[in-house]
Amino acid sequence: MSKSYVIGIDVGTGSARAGVFDLEGSMHASASHTIQMWKEGTDRFEQSGSDIWQAVCYAVKQALALSKIASSSVVGIGFDATCSLVLVGKNGEGVAVGGSRDANRNVMVWMDQRASHEAHSINAHDHDVLKYVGGRISPEMQIPKLLWLKRHLPKQYDSVEHFFDLTDYLTWRATGDAARSTCTVTCKWTFVGKQRAFDRSFFQGVGLGDISEQNFERIGTDIVLPGSAIGAGLSRQAAADLGLPTGTAVAAGLIDAHAGAIGSIDPTQSELAYIFGTSACMLVNTPQSNFVPGVWGPYYNAMLEDQWLLEGGQSTAGAAIDQILKMHPAYEEAKSKSTQKSSSVIEWLEDQILARGLSSTALAIEVADLHIIPDFLGNRSPHADPNASAILCGVELSDQVASLQRLYVAAVLGVAYSARQTIAALAANGVHVQSIVISGGASKSQLVRQLLADVTGLIVKRPDCAEPVLLGSAMIAAMA
Repeated sequence: MSKSYVIGIDVGTGSARAGVFDLEGSMHASASHTIQMWKEGTDRFEQSGSDIWQAVCYAVKQALALSKIASSSVVGIGFDATCSLVLVGKNGEGVAVGGSRDANRNVMVWMDQRASHEAHSINAHDHDVLKYVGGRISPEMQIPKLLWLKRHLPKQYDSVEHFFDLTDYLTWRATGDAARSTCTVTCKWTFVGKQRAFDRSFFQGVGLGDISEQNFERIGTDIVLPGSAIGAGLSRQAAADLGLPTGTAVAAGLIDAHAGAIGSIDPTQSELAYIFGTSACMLVNTPQSNFVPGVWGPYYNAMLEDQWLLEGGQSTAGAAIDQILKMHPAYEEAKSKSTQKSSSVIEWLEDQILARGLSSTALAIEVADLHIIPDFLGNRSPHADPNASAILCGVELSDQVASLQRLYVAAVLGVAYSARQTIAALAANGVHVQSIVISGGASKSQLVRQLLADVTGLIVKRPDCAEPVLLGSAMIAAMA
């Protein structure tokens, strides 16, 4: 009997990736493809569902080719993605999310902040449902985005047949089945997992009564656990697009950070998954429904069955560090030198910093008067303030690379202190973690791991798998 394989697919903010895994969890090959982004002003970010699907198809075909595994050996695929909002019209085509009226630009990216006013008006209602999002809904979530669309683009809003979370859009593209994952609708759409229902009074109260009057058909009525098999598997068209057999099992998916948590933490231990990429997500499972002000959740059945999930983090983490470094006059010099070494600016800076042989404590003392709050897109937790902004205090007037090195250390510390605040909020409400399992691009940094351990006072681990997000999606593919 031939060996079976699964494919985990991860759609991040900037690229789609695919990894081919055997059923023992070993990855045989991976590939990626970039995703286009349109940015307008400081708060609007849009993408294309079709462009994302094409990037997924390329990554899957390339990963399969690199693995040298026959497509007929693939028995399942699993998706994870950012919690971006996708608009699909009655004919299956895209519906524009912005003033461009470009139907191809039908994705409002998770980091889009245009619905901040709508989030504020929803929070003013102080509905009981809000206790499941730390007391305040975020403009990153889908309900404020829906309300913005209804208020500002009513014709486009009315023409939408399906409002999808990106993960659910991808499983719909793959199967033609509009089932939604409990992960997406519970974490981003105010689905109350324990009651297995949306709250009609909430939608009516915030100005989205039409959604409830339509029995929630536009946002999902068939809601299933992550890893459940969707429909009849890959449709004929999707199978041709992906280069896989028709009928290949497709799993109900996960949000990208949640896939990383499944692929990295031991749910029997008091471990916190810390996914450090463009943003930072902090995820911890609990057997009880602990309510923590300013921290999203508790979400029931959002990641693991019969478990509650709490989610904190920052909207900008790696993105904040990049932005801060680019503001320094020595950045271009560092970029030139890093290019000569075939490394990134951050990798080159870290090599220079570590070559000095100083301890992490000594490095922190060097930047004792340099303070950074990295809230470029507001504070996700524990303050739940979308109007918060970044602060740099104590920056010196220097164009030297040594000054840029100090700025980098201070920026990493700023992100680490944000993590510490959320961990403290969890502890104050009865959720105690013993260790952090870090993944994402920044997890490869020895300096980041050490400074995070110093600041939080916790053991910081790395997962066994080098690609825990892809592994998490491969695991639900195996379930399906």
